[in-house]
Amino acid sequence: MTDLPPGLRQRLDRELDFVGLQPVAEAASSDGETSKTLFALPDGSRLEAVLMRYERRRTVCISTQVGCAMGCVFCATGQMGFLRNLTPGEIVAQVMAFARRLGADGDRLTNIVVMGMGEPFHNYDATLAALDRLNDPAGLGFGDRRMTISTVGLVPAIDRFASERRQINLAVSLHAATDELRTRLLPVNRRYPLSALFDACRRYVDATHRRITFEWALIDGVNDGLEQAQALAGLAARLTCHVNLIPLNPTGAYPGSATTRQKAHAFAEELRRFGVPATVRMRRGIDIQAGCGQLATQAGSRAAKT
Repeated sequence: MTDLPPGLRQRLDRELDFVGLQPVAEAASSDGETSKTLFALPDGSRLEAVLMRYERRRTVCISTQVGCAMGCVFCATGQMGFLRNLTPGEIVAQVMAFARRLGADGDRLTNIVVMGMGEPFHNYDATLAALDRLNDPAGLGFGDRRMTISTVGLVPAIDRFASERRQINLAVSLHAATDELRTRLLPVNRRYPLSALFDACRRYVDATHRRITFEWALIDGVNDGLEQAQALAGLAARLTCHVNLIPLNPTGAYPGSATTRQKAHAFAEELRRFGVPATVRMRRGIDIQAGCGQLATQAGSRAAKT
């Protein structure tokens, strides 16, 4: 930037980091609808992010941490352990990388889901600062309602999020409707059991008048029985919500397997019978380890080099 005074350029060089994410590996699913990119950070850390193409939507799934401290047993990122938080700039850079890629093809990004590596509310300030920059008209100008944050259920952060009256969508990774089972799957349930979590969800809905989404990975013989659907219906009664059901995406360190399509639809139908809206979602990017719960930087060694 030779049009700037030398003193200002020297100060910018000292105080700001202009080094962006470096894509080091990429993999594309066999159907061509999903692509996963492994990015390297200047300190040697690595993260993964995913682009999913739908008929009318182009959705990027971004990360907020390198690794994760939550320890969810079926999640590859949780199996990594926690390494560090990402900065707002590193979170924004993931979105910009895919937005530029789509723009070069005459296409555009339509949705952002903060469901990649890490627990977004464990890195609350950086995550929301990044989304504010993406929303800002002087930034990407990306609409709040086209962004979704997913949390395992950090109750104080849900209350903080509710108090800020944001229009960003909120999803809660639930996966079980009894404390005994949820604690086995998601250790965070020991600190924030279902009663506390659902109280926070109700406060969120009451404060924002917005629908909350519950994410549920269906594991064969573990949490796909009708008794879990009935327990969930009891918890979600009179709560403005929607349940997204997706058969488990396999990870190397967890022995569980995906439920059958028949059981998934029976689970959804049982929820609807009790008045709880539910959808069985299509699994994406399974063949390249790009599905929900599969992101981990070890997967970079299996991705095709760019």
